[in-house]
Formats: sequence, C-alpha cells, structure tokens
Amino acid sequence: MKIYLIGLLIFGGSPVLLANASSLKSDTLRLTLKDAWQKAEENSRHIRIKNMEEEIANAELKDAKMERLPEIEVKGSAEKASNIPIYENGLFSKPSQHEIIHTLYKVGADFYLNIYNGNKLNLKIKENATLQKIREIQKKKAISDIHYKTAALYLDLQKIFIFRDLIKNDIGDQKAQLKEIKSLYKNGVVLKSDLLRIELELSRREMALITIENDILIATQKLNIILGVPDEQIIIPEFPFSEWDEKATYDEYLNSALEHSFDYHVSEQHTELSMLKLKQVKANVTPKIGLYGEFYYANPQIFLFPYNPYWYSLGVVGIKASFSLSSLYHNPQKVKAAKIEFEKEEETHKDTEDKVRQQVKEAYLRYQEALEQIKVAEVNVIQAKENARIIKNTYFSQTSLITDLLDADIQLLQTKFELESAKILAQNNYYLLQNIIGIL
Repeated sequence: MKIYLIGLLIFGGSPVLLANASSLKSDTLRLTLKDAWQKAEENSRHIRIKNMEEEIANAELKDAKMERLPEIEVKGSAEKASNIPIYENGLFSKPSQHEIIHTLYKVGADFYLNIYNGNKLNLKIKENATLQKIREIQKKKAISDIHYKTAALYLDLQKIFIFRDLIKNDIGDQKAQLKEIKSLYKNGVVLKSDLLRIELELSRREMALITIENDILIATQKLNIILGVPDEQIIIPEFPFSEWDEKATYDEYLNSALEHSFDYHVSEQHTELSMLKLKQVKANVTPKIGLYGEFYYANPQIFLFPYNPYWYSLGVVGIKASFSLSSLYHNPQKVKAAKIEFEKEEETHKDTEDKVRQQVKEAYLRYQEALEQIKVAEVNVIQAKENARIIKNTYFSQTSLITDLLDADIQLLQTKFELESAKILAQNNYYLLQNIIGIL
C-alpha cells in the first residue's frame, strides 16, 4: 500500500469520526471467501438476468426442434348462401332465381410436413443451439466476474482488518516506549521535547486507527451490497488466507485460457453463428418440397354434379414442390454480404485471441511481480526490525536522537504494512488471472 501509514501519520489531517467498528453491537458474520461467493451469486441481479437469458435460449432451441413436426390445422365453417340470380335477358332485365341449398357446413383438418427446404430447418436448430451455448458461456462469465469482484472487496476488507491489528499492536508498543521515556524524563535523562515528540506520534497513530476503523465500515458496506446483506452487518473475513500457485508457468496459463476463456469461446461461437447464417442464405436458392393433406366433412355435396343435400367426406394427400426464380437474382448479394460477415467474425476471433494472450501475459507478470514484492517485503521487515532494535538501544544509551527513533519505528510499521499489502495484492492478482483464464 503506497505510503499508507506515512499518509495517515504525517499528513493525516482530521478524519471524520464515524462509529468504531469494534464497538458496534450488531451481530457479526464470519465468512470464508467461498461463502461470500455463494451469497453474491444468490443475490446478483446480473446473474439472474443471465439465467433468464439462458432459459429463453433453451426454450427457443426446443421450439426450433418442434418445427420438424407437421403443421396441423383444424377448421370449420357454417355459411348461408342466397339464390343465384340468372339474367337471361341481360343485366338490366329482371333475373330469374335459381334455387340452391342455402345452408352449408364444413369441418375438417389439414397438415403440411416439410420434406426439404435447403436444410434450413436443421440450420435454424444449429443456430439456436449455438445461441444457447453463447448464453451458457455468458452466464459462466457473469458468475466468474461476480466471484472476482467479491474477492477484490473481500480481500480489501481483510487487508484493512490486518492494518488495524498492526497499528493496534504498534500503539501498544509506543505506549510502552512512552512510559520508559517518561521515566527517563523524570530522571532528567531526556529532554521535554523528546517526550512531546513521542506523545505527538502516538496521537497520530491513534488518529490513524480511527481512519482505519472508518475504512472498515466503508469496505464492509461495499461488500455487504454485493452480498445482499444489510449495510450494518459486520463481516469478519477469514484470515490468514492465501491461495495461489507459484509454480504454474505463463505457457500453462495461456493454454488454459485458450481452453476456458469466456471471451475467446464466445467469439468462437459468434464465428460459428456467422457460418450458419451464410449457409442459410445460400439455401435460399433451393427448391421447397413438402407433403400435404386435407380431410373434411361437408354438407351439402357440391363437390361433384349433380349436387345433393347430404353429408359427405373427402381426403386429399399429395406432394408440393416450389422454386423461387427471383432468388436467382436476389440472392447473390445476400451471399456476398454473409461471406464478408463470416470473414469479419473470423478476424474478430483472431483479435479476441490476441487480446486474451495480452491479458494473460499482463496479469501473469503482475502476479509474479506481487510474489517478488512479498519476498522483498519480508526481507525489509527483518531489516527494519533489526534497525529499530539498534536505534532503540542507541537512543536509550544517549547516542542517537529522538528523530532517529521515531523514523525507525515508522519504517518498521511501514514495512509491515507493505508486506501485508503485497500478500493481498498477490492474492488479488491471482484471482484476476483465474478470471481472465475462465476458471474462477
């Protein structure tokens, strides 16, 4: 954390005095990160939307498959007909009335079964299956994104809790040191200014603790919102907590990304979708063949002469074939546009692959950088401890100044902050890498 402690202690200002997190009487909730992920999934509106989109895609796929079944229609009619006027002497003469059967009834059913239509139905089913895969991948991506966002907030809260413990312990050490200096001041060994400087630094640390307590409340509210729990709920993260793999290489992460990356596979499915649309357009220049049939009961019988007022039935079955001649000159430009669209999607897929490689490389290097920061910070803590010990001994033996003592104490606390920050950053970068790869 960049100069966090120095900013609090030296440039601290006057933070707003919110309620101390440790003094709240609300029930606390201890959560592991996996528990937090589960709660975030259950309360995420974005994931619920993706679930609905996936259900819609499933329904549309089933509907497309149902189109393989024949179209069946049931119908009926009841009609009244007038007599037929016959103009024997011209339109302007009075006609004679030809009596007919006035009431007509008809009930029946017909069907049509597609036999061949340029394979359009199978292509439509494949298109809907592809859209379903895209929705499934997008849902998984939404879950992975909410996992990473939750992890980032969880780790941030964890870091602030650790900072609070560190500064509380440091305040305890400073109070013990102040007690020693007060004793030396009473004996006339140190100056009044030394005592005042120590008291001032202790006061700054106590103000820094108030700021950290407020940071806990702010970070808790951010996490509570994504978890779907009340703002006042106190979350206690599980720690110590560390989960990362230092041995995996960049090539292993890259291979895993090309196998699992959400963006990569969505792009892949979009390319497949454009190929199917190209085939559908090409299928426009094909004949349409289908089996049809009709069966009905009717009254009166006026299908054959002579007519009679009796019920009769009739069934017809046959094959229909048609071909659109206009498609020969309408379709070429549509095919050309579909080909260009397919080529565009292929280029987009390659561009997505490049972006995935770049994202994996950057995240991997930042992750390795954070791991190195941990090693450096661990050495710095050891050196700062030894330095603080030496300066303390020399100060109480009157061979160093109070400023040296204060600087050594601040450096020690700062290195502890940096070590914990490096650990949290490494964990965060690890989860970011997992999210980019598609396995979080």
